[in-house]
Amino acid sequence: MSRDITPDVQAIRLFLTEPHPCSYLEGKRATTAFVDPVIDVDPYLYTQLSEMGFRRSGRYVYTPRCESCNACIPSRIRVNEFKANRQQKRCNKRNKDLSVWVTSNIDESEHYPLYANYISERHSDGDMYPPSHSQFKDFISNLWRNSKMIEVRLGKELIAAGVVDVLDNGLSAIYIYYSTKHNKRSLGTFTILAHITLAKQMDLPYVYMGYWIKNSPKMAYKAQYQPLEILKNSEWVLAD
Repeated sequence: MSRDITPDVQAIRLFLTEPHPCSYLEGKRATTAFVDPVIDVDPYLYTQLSEMGFRRSGRYVYTPRCESCNACIPSRIRVNEFKANRQQKRCNKRNKDLSVWVTSNIDESEHYPLYANYISERHSDGDMYPPSHSQFKDFISNLWRNSKMIEVRLGKELIAAGVVDVLDNGLSAIYIYYSTKHNKRSLGTFTILAHITLAKQMDLPYVYMGYWIKNSPKMAYKAQYQPLEILKNSEWVLAD
């Protein structure tokens, strides 16, 4: 779809889910708004929606619309001003033997076992457990036309991967999964740093990191990547 006929972002129809248990904050109920799936979300519209705090998950573009909670705060890293902290520098140094590749294709025969192991070992208490091949296809391998896959390899072995979508003004980090056999490598951190490096190489100013939730241990790590912007009162501002 060409830019001049992209739907007006203010006029896009949204569908609301029924309230359901929150995946991140115990005792909370969540409601999610999804963009009408019949709309062709091209990169230009996708960028506009990301600027407004929307995210992609599989085939859907969504944003929280919880009635009594606003803890999910959109976040993004300022790529050009990013400076690795001591821990992140050590992570890069520790992983000098790894290679990073960027591709538009996924070999499911090596990606799915890595994904399934990661979900089983790290997220057995979440709503993505137990993993399945159909879930993987829907959530990971159904790449959009502006999607890329970051692959991290030890020799020829795939040990970490991250799905990213290329926006007009940045990369949107969709999901990262990695081998749980290499805990000392901090592969999650290393893969995020690879996202930042790729954005710099593509001359893109932001890496969109999804929702930062202050009181969720699963999401608190995002504050380690500075400078971090958050969407507050419809404006992107530096996080405190």
